[in-house]
Amino acid sequence: MPKDIVSQLAATIRERRHSDGDVSYTQQLLSAGPERCARKFGEEAVETVIASLGTDPKALASEAADVVFHLLVLLEVRGVSWSEVAQILEKRSSQSGLAEKAARTIVDK
Repeated sequence: MPKDIVSQLAATIRERRHSDGDVSYTQQLLSAGPERCARKFGEEAVETVIASLGTDPKALASEAADVVFHLLVLLEVRGVSWSEVAQILEKRSSQSGLAEKAARTIVDK
């Protein structure tokens, strides 16, 4: 498996912003705007929940991959980099989840 595939995928999505929409699904999503990207992310999230209730681990893995992809597209269209998200995750990983959640400000919640 490639090292840090999520960062690589985020970079590819960023590059696709300037590609031809006739050949790039990603570019079509980005061009459609944040609302379309958010709806698509939500659709994929629901499909992931449904797959998680089933018994096929491959179906769940496939839907989870779709959700990660569409999350990265949504982040890109809103100008939030994957590295920003990764920094927050890294910071949070240095303490227990309960302590981290209790320490969040109202804005963070």
